[in-house]
Amino acid sequence: MLNKTLIVSLAVLLGACQSDAIESVTGERQNEKPATEKTSEYQNQFVTLGTKGGPLLADDRSQPANALIDGEHIYLVDVGDGAAGQFAKLGLPLKSVDAVFLSHLHFDHTAGLMGVLGLRYQTSAQKPITIYGPPGTRETVDGLFAAMVPEMRVGYAVPGAKPPPSPQEKTIVVELVPDSTIDVNGMKVTTVENTHYTLPAGSEAAKVNKSYAYRFDLSDRSIVFTGDTGPSESVERLAQGADLLVSEMMDVPFIIENMKRTYANNPKAPPPQVLEGVFKHLRDHHVTAEQVGEMASRSGVKQVVVTHFAAKEDAASLARYEAEIAKNFDGDIAIAKDLQRF
Repeated sequence: MLNKTLIVSLAVLLGACQSDAIESVTGERQNEKPATEKTSEYQNQFVTLGTKGGPLLADDRSQPANALIDGEHIYLVDVGDGAAGQFAKLGLPLKSVDAVFLSHLHFDHTAGLMGVLGLRYQTSAQKPITIYGPPGTRETVDGLFAAMVPEMRVGYAVPGAKPPPSPQEKTIVVELVPDSTIDVNGMKVTTVENTHYTLPAGSEAAKVNKSYAYRFDLSDRSIVFTGDTGPSESVERLAQGADLLVSEMMDVPFIIENMKRTYANNPKAPPPQVLEGVFKHLRDHHVTAEQVGEMASRSGVKQVVVTHFAAKEDAASLARYEAEIAKNFDGDIAIAKDLQRF
């Protein structure tokens, strides 16, 4: 039988942090210190962990993900691929996250959730986590738990090792409905349906597929996160008087022209009706720089932060996008990069 020291050393070599490895392998728990000191650096801030509009990848922008720190509470707002690694760059422990808010269930906004849940399991996170999102969120999370079963079954393959608690025991899923307001640790969270999906009204598809924008009313300011959306009166109403509007933005003509060039005379190109469907989605279900400015102006917000960025990155183009937003909006404008704080 392996002695306890050898077991712990093995767990550390396998990549687990020492205090968590001790519990997951031996069943013993070390005293944890809260992340209060570190969170004070980000007091009431919104941090853009990943700012690249998916599904295409970039070497300088991670997929859509954000962190919201309200007092001692930490939330993730969308969790695109790489979210856990980006969050680690803040110097905060993943097990300190209180909740996740999903705007919708497209992969570029959810692919990092497996990492968040799996790494919390491997490090024996004791703090419960709540996952808020649209209909389908529970099905998504259940599917991720099912994919974790082989890992949970083998663990570190150490005879006699005590496995961490099942992640389901520490995970709560709440599927939100449009036009609802909830209290989350004293923070008021309001949800509206945006226009990222435009399914036939009253259809079964429209009932079970929702895309949300969120308003977070903190103790000292209000932050509105549009999620992916086209022009939306509901989002504008949600954002009335907000301090910060975090909005997606695409250079739709640029993306469409790129796609047309890519598929020109290409025998593997999708059928024309498929491409036209994609173009319609881009035109109707996302917002351009000028539309961001119009939305911000009508909402009366103080500052606009552009994320979910899918556009040209050169200095001239960035200046043009800011100018297009400023046509209708005279407040502060920032086209965010990864790991910026607002």
